[in-house]
Amino acid sequence: MRTACVLLRHELRLFVSLGLWMARRSHGTEGGTAFGYARGQGPVMFGFAFVCLVETLTMSVLLRDLPAVHRVVLFLDVYTVAFVVGLHAANVVRPHLLDAEELRIRRGVHVDLRIPLHQVQGVRRELRATHDTRGTGELDLPVGSQTSLTLQLAQPVAHFTFLGRRRDIHTVRFHADDADRLVQAIKQARSAPSRPPQTYPGRTGRPAPAAAPPAPAPPRRSAR
Repeated sequence: MRTACVLLRHELRLFVSLGLWMARRSHGTEGGTAFGYARGQGPVMFGFAFVCLVETLTMSVLLRDLPAVHRVVLFLDVYTVAFVVGLHAANVVRPHLLDAEELRIRRGVHVDLRIPLHQVQGVRRELRATHDTRGTGELDLPVGSQTSLTLQLAQPVAHFTFLGRRRDIHTVRFHADDADRLVQAIKQARSAPSRPPQTYPGRTGRPAPAAAPPAPAPPRRSAR
């Protein structure tokens, strides 16, 4: 039952992403800088969707004398095309996100990993086309069978798999369309000094009020 709920939630997120993509909107990118990663796999996904569309038209012709079977197969074929396009749309509308506090690494609707910047030990541009998935504590998120960045963490962070299994991650390899720019942005965000807001004496979490402007001097009266 739990697995069915996870799969249903996954399907709903895919079609929500498809709607956002058609509306030219993104998901959860407020307050930070977005870095896309879906540019390299776009032609492959659309090629796959085109093949599915050709299959749909072919099956429609072959099953035109079997209306009941034709309707079922047509529904499944159209759903498959929408599913494939939704996979690409989810990667487009859910980019990586960097702000002053954390790096949010995403991969469609499957992965959403939040890493506080103070736990980042190092980041480097590293192009990899092969990945050894047997390593413990390592998370590989290839796009188009390659990753372009490697992130080393000072302390492991919790990552939950598609079905909810927890893994403690100390190394993340992922892809970004502009990997050099993301590396520089992470380094700059890590080196930027934190500026806590001023607070009232004896109170926390409230900004100090702005100083009131000095009262104007009273006008002088001319002596008669």
